[in-house]
Amino acid sequence: MASELETDVQAIDQSLLECSAEETAGKWLQASDLAREVYQHLAHYVPKIYCRGPNPLPQKEDMLAQHVLLGPMEWYLCGEDPAFGFPKLEQANKPSHLCGRVFKVGEPTYSCRDCAVDPTCVLCMECFLGSIHRDHRYRMTTSGGGGFCDCGDTEAWKEGPYCQKHELNTSEIEEEEDPLVHLSEDVIARTYNIFAIMFRYAVEILTWEKESELPADLEMGEKSDTYYCMLFNDEVHTYEQVIYTLQKAVNCTQKEAIGFATTVDRDGRRSVRYGDFQYCDQAKSVIVRSTSRQTKPLKVQVMHSSIVAHQNFGLKLLSWLGSIIGYSDGLRRILCQVGLQEGPDGENSSLVDKLMLNDSKLWKGARSVYHQLFMSSLLMDLKYKKLFAVRFAKNYERLQSDYVTDDHDREFSIADLSVQIFTVPSLARMLITEENLMTIIIKTFMDHLRHRDAQGRFQFERYTALQAFKFRRVQSLILDLKYVLISKPTEWSDELRQKFLQGFDAFLELLKCMQGMDPITRQVGQHIEMEPEWEAAFTLQMKLTHVISMMQDWCALDEKVLIEAYKKCLAVLMQCHGGFTDGEQPITLSICGHSVETIRYCVSQEKVSIHLPVSRLLAGLHVLLSKSEVAYKFPELLPLSELSPPMLIEHPLRCLVLCAQVHAGMWRRNGFSLVNQIYYYHNVKCRREMFDKDIMMLQTGASMMDPNHFLMIVLSRFELYQIFSTPDYGKRFSSEITHKDVVQQNNTLIEEMLYLIIMLVGERFSPGIGQVNATDEIKREIIHQLSIKPMAHSELVKSLPEDENKETGMESVIEAVAHFKKPGLTGRGMYEVKPECAKEFNLYFYHYSRAEQSKAEEAQRKLKRQNKEDTALPPPVLPPFCPLFASLVNILQSDVMLCIMGTILQWAVEHNGYSWSESMLQRVLHLIGMALQEEKQHLENVMEEHVVTFTFSQKISKPGEAPDNSPSILAMLETLQNSPYLEVHKDMIRWILKTFNAIKKIRENSSTSPVAETEGTILEESSRDKDKAERKRKAEIARLRREKIMAQMSEMQRHFIDENKELFQQTLELDASTSVVLDNSPMASDMKLTALGPSQTQVPEQRQFATCILCQEEQEVNGESRAMVLAAFVQRSTVLSKDRSKFIQDPDKYDPLFMHPDLSCGTHTGSCGHIMHAHCWQS
Repeated sequence: MASELETDVQAIDQSLLECSAEETAGKWLQASDLAREVYQHLAHYVPKIYCRGPNPLPQKEDMLAQHVLLGPMEWYLCGEDPAFGFPKLEQANKPSHLCGRVFKVGEPTYSCRDCAVDPTCVLCMECFLGSIHRDHRYRMTTSGGGGFCDCGDTEAWKEGPYCQKHELNTSEIEEEEDPLVHLSEDVIARTYNIFAIMFRYAVEILTWEKESELPADLEMGEKSDTYYCMLFNDEVHTYEQVIYTLQKAVNCTQKEAIGFATTVDRDGRRSVRYGDFQYCDQAKSVIVRSTSRQTKPLKVQVMHSSIVAHQNFGLKLLSWLGSIIGYSDGLRRILCQVGLQEGPDGENSSLVDKLMLNDSKLWKGARSVYHQLFMSSLLMDLKYKKLFAVRFAKNYERLQSDYVTDDHDREFSIADLSVQIFTVPSLARMLITEENLMTIIIKTFMDHLRHRDAQGRFQFERYTALQAFKFRRVQSLILDLKYVLISKPTEWSDELRQKFLQGFDAFLELLKCMQGMDPITRQVGQHIEMEPEWEAAFTLQMKLTHVISMMQDWCALDEKVLIEAYKKCLAVLMQCHGGFTDGEQPITLSICGHSVETIRYCVSQEKVSIHLPVSRLLAGLHVLLSKSEVAYKFPELLPLSELSPPMLIEHPLRCLVLCAQVHAGMWRRNGFSLVNQIYYYHNVKCRREMFDKDIMMLQTGASMMDPNHFLMIVLSRFELYQIFSTPDYGKRFSSEITHKDVVQQNNTLIEEMLYLIIMLVGERFSPGIGQVNATDEIKREIIHQLSIKPMAHSELVKSLPEDENKETGMESVIEAVAHFKKPGLTGRGMYEVKPECAKEFNLYFYHYSRAEQSKAEEAQRKLKRQNKEDTALPPPVLPPFCPLFASLVNILQSDVMLCIMGTILQWAVEHNGYSWSESMLQRVLHLIGMALQEEKQHLENVMEEHVVTFTFSQKISKPGEAPDNSPSILAMLETLQNSPYLEVHKDMIRWILKTFNAIKKIRENSSTSPVAETEGTILEESSRDKDKAERKRKAEIARLRREKIMAQMSEMQRHFIDENKELFQQTLELDASTSVVLDNSPMASDMKLTALGPSQTQVPEQRQFATCILCQEEQEVNGESRAMVLAAFVQRSTVLSKDRSKFIQDPDKYDPLFMHPDLSCGTHTGSCGHIMHAHCWQS
């Protein structure tokens, strides 16, 4: 049997080898119907060459195909022996200045960080080594396969677009020269004929969907009963599942099954059985049945061998076309014409369209081959690249829908070619204006996210596996939008403005669906049962972060666009806000004679969302109005009078209050999902378009409001209004409410509110808010990161935000703010902040986490101690605000702010009567320092005949008005300067008083400021208050001196006892008399006295205080206080036993408190002696 088969194969080979390519080509040249002749030739020979048995023989098939099928085509195309014809074509051709090398998987690629227009512009190794970029900052990566070298593309590089190899051709090439001029008319005609027939044949057979019959013009007379059971690749089933199924279905060994599975994964399909139809169909049914239980079954088809043969040759033909066009740009141009020429069916009937629209139906190997052909033809011809880009854009929605439902990775989808088209600036701009590409991308994206709530917002809760899969897929559309926007326009046409603003409208619709999504409500009582889905919304936010930034960058480039975009964004925000305020009751707030109307809203009780992209985009655009000076040039074109500052600040403020309450531990029962959201909200990946923009929006709103009104609304949202609006509320609160958690929560909220005010007034390093540039902003980021600790380059880069080009801007400024410490024998090189930059350190830098702030504070204080300076960390001198935000400084000298400062200082002065914290005081001192720095700056930079309206120093000198007559802020600071319990803050208070005196001197020396003349009367009014404070201060000093002496004596006594233990045993009798000297109490000795007689007086008992080791709260031990306990270990003891031999019969029922008369076993109780509140121990 074997010998017969061998003879048969040899016979077939012989008949094929006798076929002459030259004769066949000659016959074709004479043919009246070339297409019919070629198709008959293919119909006869292809099934004889390909798919002759169960296993493919690629080398033999390729050899025969070249001789019998491709050879005649090459003879026909050249009109002579192709061995002479192709070198002639190559010689006549003026080669392309584009490299166009298609990368293989794992091949190294290089991108110049200085010259590349965007990170997708890459060079192959050969071009890179021959270019100027090897001496620049570059990034090296490995290719995933599918891209090509951009050497020679002038739009991809700011400079040095050519390497040495491709630069040779640039002087010879004229921009618009038609490559067909280098070909004779005969060659053009023949090439056009053969390309049209072969390309049509390849497309037709590759997109053929019937399994048992061929197209009519390829059918042969006799048809053998030989079929293949063809297994196709998918991304659902694992290797193990496929191997196991194949072993069962086709009865093969494990090794053979592994080979099948590997080929299926690599090429996209593989025949697993060869034979008659029934034999193959049996295997198919087993495979389908075995893999359909849990997921969709593996795709498997029973295909006739002739169809498989023609499809294999179709792939070979596409590869051949790709190699042939390499000989001449003229041949490439002809193939592009053939591919994009519309067929008889009108739109989408060209061969290129057919391939693209059937992409998801093709197997992996077929896709890779035709994608490479597109890259070496359509994308390498500048004229047809534009035409192909238009076809791609027109079919964009369909292609993306196919990709979303397809289960192959994006690298195997035609949709992945978007990176080659949309990143070319001229093409992107053309597609925006002519095809409205921005709008198409955004609308396509939104069409796939149809799961919405009642308000029309995206809803990711209860997503099915299929919806989650689709969501992962549609994220690639955001990447396409990023590609379109990555190159900013230098010139704007009216059409570009119109189409960009249409795209901006669509983008606002997208953000509108995100505004307020995933709302959360505080969980009270029991812990949340199921963690809600939060990752999808944050994934969407992260993916859109750079797109939102780029949208703002585009708007900033044209004044007309910026004004229109601002109006549109404000209109959408007002639509969103209208739906949020329903049912919220209006209330009036009053402090210090100021009143404001707002709505009753509690973050801790109502729904609140962390997603507010419309508000944040408006904040960014408002800052751009200031940065570009549009706000000052065209105020009449802007709707600034329509702005409602309370509406603008409402939702960002709620979001910041939510963060504060989470830090205060009020949302613990909402689980880790909320903690994770807060983390990402502040994280370097998201903060630029989340946290930072919320601060900007509050600055925007506050700059347009009365600062007193703004602060009252802030107090109300932080749920602290009652504390600061009611006199002595703090004292009543701390005495009435004994629950530690509530007190602690309020303290944390006050700290967070003060921190927010510090940020609002102090964060002015964004261009447009403060008079700074982008370099100042990145310098400040680096200084504060290095203030925590010295950092390696990689660590520092990770802590800085990246732009859309994956750049941080660090390299351009690092030398100005840090010096590099080279590594030793082991370890890494580190950047250390320069000593002269230490003055710019701000303890309350808004990008610090709590841990980072603590480390930075510790590091800076340690540095100051080493330099023998005082340890105060005063606020740095800040740049001035831009005019649009200049009024923000008035927050510091507003009546409500002074009231808040005064109240907290009062708590600190009378520290036993109130619940307050040192962090709270530290923030108040920082705010006072900021205000004094601000006033000093105003006075030093004041122009002649200008009045300084910032009079903070005078306001803090005034005492409170009757009937309270509370001391002035200045007097309270002087009192606190001598408090023993505030040792760590004394340097800061000293610095504040020193700065105050410096300002006082400047005002006294200034004759231009009318305000300074009134200072004397103000200070006279406060003289009584100062005398009172002075007497109090002297009494405090005397008390401190006594306490210090007593502490020293006590320490000396303990030290003496340790050294003279034996002597101490002899002096026990003298303890009573010693205690008289040591104790400052009115009692005569430590012994308890009892007074007798008719005139007996009650002897006061010594009060005992204990500190809970868990909450660190000090409490007096008496019958009315909360119960305090010790942790104890109770055990049986036989130390004093009289009968050690006795055994306890039933230990579980033995009562340790009852001691038996025989004293066989006693009870021993041991304790560490640490005291705790009973409720702390229980919780």
